[in-house]
Amino acid sequence: MEARIDKWLWAVRLYKTRSMATDACRKGQITMNGLTVKPSKVIKEGDIISVRKPPVTYTFKVLQAIENRVGAKLVPEMLENLTPKEQYDILEMNRISGFVNRARGTGRPTKKDRRELDEFQADTPFFFDDLSPFDDDE
Repeated sequence: MEARIDKWLWAVRLYKTRSMATDACRKGQITMNGLTVKPSKVIKEGDIISVRKPPVTYTFKVLQAIENRVGAKLVPEMLENLTPKEQYDILEMNRISGFVNRARGTGRPTKKDRRELDEFQADTPFFFDDLSPFDDDE
């Protein structure tokens, strides 16, 4: 049996929607047997598919080419996970390190940042209110 790669990626629950799977193919995040593929590429049993979801590249072997979405319990019958352990180590390190890509001072503060700000402001004396640059005494 054969199936379109975008439908298969959606059917085996690697992507939440078929349009997300199609976009991933168009962006070059999906490779089959080492070559980037278009969403309409037909796959068959035995093909090796790599899915790049930064920072990890997952590798799967197609056991059944299906186009209809299946329940989560049936997914192991449709694909074999060949992802190396090193990729999962990278994912775990990324999860532990937190928001590595977020530059300090950009975007909204995290809860921790907010608490540190509140604590800092609570400890700061407010004697600056007395020093106005517009004093008429001079």
